[in-house]
Amino acid sequence: MPLNQQNQMELLSDILNNHQTDCCGSVAECEQVERLVKSLMVHGNVNSQLQSALEEIYKYSQEGIHTQHLEEHIQSHQDNLKNWVEDMNTYF
Repeated sequence: MPLNQQNQMELLSDILNNHQTDCCGSVAECEQVERLVKSLMVHGNVNSQLQSALEEIYKYSQEGIHTQHLEEHIQSHQDNLKNWVEDMNTYF
């Protein structure tokens, strides 16, 4: 069963919130974030503010996938993670 836009936003928010609160994550989670963002950007009707956040989140996921030090990457994005989750929570 495919996820609808609401489910995708909730899952994305949950993963990013976990990165923010736990200060750790996995490459698999970054890959999942990448897939969710791609789907939302291609198939979702998102406003320009959320579109901008999704582009930043996509870049974050790409960097996370390719970094040798994922925990440091997550730690360096703590403020962004908090803001992204807050932004997404206003839309669902």
